[in-house]
Amino acid sequence: MKIRIGIVGYGNLGRGVETAVNATSDCELVALFTRRDPSTIKTRTGIPVYRMEDAVKMQDKIDVMVLCGGSANDLPEQTPEFAKYFNVIDSFDTHARIPEHFAKVDAASKESKKVSVISVGWDPGMFSLNRCYGQAVLPNGKDYTFWGKGVSQGHSDAIRRIPGVKDAKQYTIPVDSAVASVRAGENPELTTREKHTRECFVVAEEGADLAAIEQAIVTMPNYFADYNTTVHFISEEELKRDHSGIAHGGMVFRSGTTGANNENHHVIEYRLQLDSNPEFTSSVLVAYARAAYRLANEGQFGCKTVLDIAPAYLHPQSGEELRKSLL
Repeated sequence: MKIRIGIVGYGNLGRGVETAVNATSDCELVALFTRRDPSTIKTRTGIPVYRMEDAVKMQDKIDVMVLCGGSANDLPEQTPEFAKYFNVIDSFDTHARIPEHFAKVDAASKESKKVSVISVGWDPGMFSLNRCYGQAVLPNGKDYTFWGKGVSQGHSDAIRRIPGVKDAKQYTIPVDSAVASVRAGENPELTTREKHTRECFVVAEEGADLAAIEQAIVTMPNYFADYNTTVHFISEEELKRDHSGIAHGGMVFRSGTTGANNENHHVIEYRLQLDSNPEFTSSVLVAYARAAYRLANEGQFGCKTVLDIAPAYLHPQSGEELRKSLL
């Protein structure tokens, strides 16, 4: 019997989950739930579309609900609410608020005796796992995380809020010399400016003050002021032609030493190059939906993170098959 998946929300992430489930052999899509008028949504696979409030009527038809809303406004409310009725997965990525989010979802999941998995994706998510493995294996060492080259949607939105800006895309780019130093095991002390640069492609409104826009970008606190930032003004056609993708990626390093005198140096590196940030994140969500289903069948409940779930729960093969093929 296949794992029955429901999707909440149909933006880039929801569409990615739809595609990712379709690529599995052990999962099937049952329903999509939306705040919009269901009749206005045309899905890729033709799955039934329902209003959000109809979800509670379908508890017996869905094994795991994958929540595809945003971390700012949607998931803090939706995840604990849906956890009252379903096993749920979300991609909550506001790092500083994860403990608070976990507590709320854990309370709801324990009361309903359901499994919830929060903050699933690549950072937090796959990068978190690799930081954990690195620290466990090399206790005498340092972590380094580089993001990019890729589109930062939050930073792009911040530029679009500047008066005179019609549209914009911003790329986060690791500094090559910093990456090379870490990769060489030199354990450098790096400032924010030394780790990443930011490159902005901006479509200005007609007659806008370009110098004022550029100054507003490069001095923007919390976004650009601490980075070397380059601003390019381009046409709307160029932005659509050359910057329509949502590529991303990055690297996690653990650089450390072993030996009586710390004479032996080691570097662990985990790297992602993603053509589509939301589609890759969706694929991780579906793997953890499988894990949630298995944990629930074992009688477990409460909130989990990627750090709590053994890798074998993610894979469609059985433990016996994995021991034969992967060990």
